[in-house]
Amino acid sequence: MKVLIADDDAIIREGLKMIIETQPDMEFMDAASDGKQAVELCRRYHPDVIMLDIRMPVMDGIQAAEEIMEAKLSKPLLLTTFDEPDLILRALKAGVNGYILKNSPADRILSAIRVIHTGGTVFQEDILEFIRSRVSTDTSKNNMFELLLSPRELDIVKLIAEGLSNKEICEKLFLTNGTVRNHISTILEKTGLEHRTQIAIQYLKNNPI
Repeated sequence: MKVLIADDDAIIREGLKMIIETQPDMEFMDAASDGKQAVELCRRYHPDVIMLDIRMPVMDGIQAAEEIMEAKLSKPLLLTTFDEPDLILRALKAGVNGYILKNSPADRILSAIRVIHTGGTVFQEDILEFIRSRVSTDTSKNNMFELLLSPRELDIVKLIAEGLSNKEICEKLFLTNGTVRNHISTILEKTGLEHRTQIAIQYLKNNPI
């Protein structure tokens, strides 16, 4: 798989490059030092995965990820730290489904790249726990769904709360069954809920139909 790196720290770029180059199933393509350059390199190489630092000059990793996803240029994996909760919330709302801490060990980074490449989601549990705890104590906000979920995920939550089945959601939103299942899995992962009934109950607590 082809992998791009975007980080404004040259030491981190070089470290990630070395990790990727040790893997026989990965090919390091290039590295960017800001978000704008990351988008340009994605247009040039169409990598399978791009690792994006969440905080970069010129264009941050979230805006870059949004442009990359909209143009279907690659699948983003965001590199973050614990002191960036507001940025992580922005990224969750944008629909980015891959997050890993910058100081993660090499095997965890490589595993995350492979999961993102296959269309899976990577939410490092300690990052999500940190974000959920922030959301649960922030009484000025509406509810965790509005904070954590992308517009498409919110659409699905509302339809689940209305009692629609996966098949009915597919027909209403013109999505495949696999896409709806993936969205529901991501919603459960982001919110820490266990099944779709809990999704409906939690949503209706704050948004009675």
